[in-house]
Amino acid sequence: MNQLKHLGIIMDGNGRWAKKRGFLRTKGHEVGANVVEKICEFCIDENIEILSLYAFSTENWKRPQKEVDFLMDLLKKFLISKRENFINNGINFNTIGDIEPFNDELKTEIKTLKELTKSNKKLKLNLAINYGARDELIRAFKILANSGENINEETLNAKLDEPVELDLLIRTGGERRLSNFMLWQSSYAELAFTRTLWPDFDKRELALMVKDYKNKNRRFGGI
Repeated sequence: MNQLKHLGIIMDGNGRWAKKRGFLRTKGHEVGANVVEKICEFCIDENIEILSLYAFSTENWKRPQKEVDFLMDLLKKFLISKRENFINNGINFNTIGDIEPFNDELKTEIKTLKELTKSNKKLKLNLAINYGARDELIRAFKILANSGENINEETLNAKLDEPVELDLLIRTGGERRLSNFMLWQSSYAELAFTRTLWPDFDKRELALMVKDYKNKNRRFGGI
């Protein structure tokens, strides 16, 4: 059976989930944030080492300012409310993406949670915020160019926000595209798509996807 070390999820469908129920889009984001804890629990139980979640892309700044402001506040509340859970359950919190555009209060909460959980070993949680794969690659190339190192796969990989390649990439919400998420790391990832909107995504459906992944014949260009 295939080992699943790194799982990535594009969490899509919060707004549509809320609209179907007559709520504001922000309600979908709020409910969706609570799904993260359950998915982390599943990963720990299944000995998955890394979970990378696409939360806020470099393109999401184009959304209405009111929604962006809500998402920033929700992220801050999420970091504070999940602090004890992450510490107690051995979750090493990390972010991928450029956090510099965030306000100082949010950046402080991010850095605090990273510091408090840096020694945890059960699961590394990458929250992709202000993240875009193209931006990640450009930043990595700039670092390489300034370092004077030879540019090859190994040196470039080492400069990425997350160097470990994805094994399985899941997208909820029915769309079938990568939307600029971990393009380098997903070069050989197995892809899985579901129409289930993120707030309704659960351990049962994830378990079926993981089982399917583990039973695939992965050839990596061979026969």
